Amino acid sequence: MPVRLLNSAVLRWPDRQCVDKAIRKWATRLASQREDIVRIGYFGSYASGDPGVGSDVDVVGVVTDSDLPFETRPVRRDTSELPVPVDLLVYTQKEWDSLDPGCRFHRMLKEQTVWVYTQGQRKVEV
Repeated sequence: MPVRLLNSAVLRWPDRQCVDKAIRKWATRLASQREDIVRIGYFGSYASGDPGVGSDVDVVGVVTDSDLPFETRPVRRDTSELPVPVDLLVYTQKEWDSLDPGCRFHRMLKEQTVWVYTQGQRKVEV
């Protein structure tokens, strides 16, 4: 979270490199505990390289399947170890594959997500 510099009113917010490293570590740990995780990535201001003080990180996960409604899936994932607030979306593989390419948000997700974990890959940089 933010760190105040001595008596200054200036806040120092975690930069992209710090957040990227934390997400990779978190994703690797989470995937080692759950076999249903297909992919984990982030998008938005941290992916584009222009986060500011107070920026959250937008994380997207793809799982093989889920009986839970889309809106409640993120609650099952603990993101408290990440250095900034997290907005988490969790799609099933079927939902991810059927995202409407005509929808601007879905197109942005597919084109701009920085993938930090993909099932079956040998090593994730941490």
